[in-house]
Amino acid sequence: MAMSGDPPNGTPEGAGGADDEFRSDEYRSVVFDEDFVRAARLQEYSAQERMGEHARAVRSRSIWSSGGGHPRPPSGSGSGAARQGRIIVLCIALALAGAVYMGLRNPYVPPAGDPAEAMTSTVVPLAPSGTVIGGRPADLYEQSPAAQYRVGAAGITFPGVRRTHHFSEEQVQAALTIAKDYLVQSSLDPDVLSGEASRPVRVLLDPDQLTQFDQSMLAPAGNGRHAATGWLVRFDPATAVVADSRVRVSGVLAVGETAPNALEVTSDHTFVYAVRPATGQPAAADGASLFTVRRELRLRFDRDDLTARRAELVTAYVMAGPHACSADPAGGFRPLTAGAEPTTTGPAASDPYASGSPRRTAGLCGVLAPAATPRATEAVPKATEAVPGRQGAVSPAP
Repeated sequence: MAMSGDPPNGTPEGAGGADDEFRSDEYRSVVFDEDFVRAARLQEYSAQERMGEHARAVRSRSIWSSGGGHPRPPSGSGSGAARQGRIIVLCIALALAGAVYMGLRNPYVPPAGDPAEAMTSTVVPLAPSGTVIGGRPADLYEQSPAAQYRVGAAGITFPGVRRTHHFSEEQVQAALTIAKDYLVQSSLDPDVLSGEASRPVRVLLDPDQLTQFDQSMLAPAGNGRHAATGWLVRFDPATAVVADSRVRVSGVLAVGETAPNALEVTSDHTFVYAVRPATGQPAAADGASLFTVRRELRLRFDRDDLTARRAELVTAYVMAGPHACSADPAGGFRPLTAGAEPTTTGPAASDPYASGSPRRTAGLCGVLAPAATPRATEAVPKATEAVPGRQGAVSPAP
């Protein structure tokens, strides 16, 4: 009896036997389902593709191929492995591309700088060599070396801005801008000058210096670290007040790289204030006098400072007059106002045996050069005898 699948005329002679046995044993267990066909490494060309000249019968599958024009991806083990291989290769390529991009966009940046140093300051009072000249602020300015000075922040000008080895031009510009802001707030702000405020200066300082700054404001001392007048310009409100808000300013700024992570700005500026006595009857229009402050500052900036727009004040060297040598200027300047006579009294006495922090600037006192004062309209009083500890006249003008 013929079985289904046998030839209609029966099995040809010599074609049965072993072949039937081999077919039944070897191929009956193999199922050529759709997944098996999709996973095959060879793919048959379509009839239209085989019509071309020298066309091959089959082509090899690429690992990037998804199995031809089938509408859904294969679910067999062979296609899954190919898909995983593609994903791994793609991830490696993306990782390499990302590493190259980040290397180009973000070159090596040196580590953050060390904590800010404590500020050190020297404040030198300049005693007058003659009677302090009084008059109207505009006339006093016109008769003094400050006649050509600019008014306020206009007198703080920038040098040419160029990049350094480790800092861009924008970062150098930022350092100069912050330094100018510090000078404006600490030397020109009316509330700071009167002693009513210190916050405009405080917000521009590195956090590591805030404790020292606060101590200097609350308990100023002439010990080289806690003089309020090292950080800012402040007048003793019981002595003098500013008579003209149009302060005259002149000086220079310079910037340079001191370390791979540090820029330093040096400032050397002269500020000329018109002041009048704070006590007694309201001062007459011609009762003002000039008070000159020369400030030489060193400000340091690391990258964190530039980002946060703050500064580290490293050192401050200040000369100010006319000011009595015997009056400690650490807490606030006490100008000698119009009509004050020169004095032969030297700096305040210091006891080297006394406990506590000594006044490091004890004995430091200069003489305000006659050329640094307004021209008198009357005979200039004769010079007085030298004050002990003085080295000669000093001019605060740069």
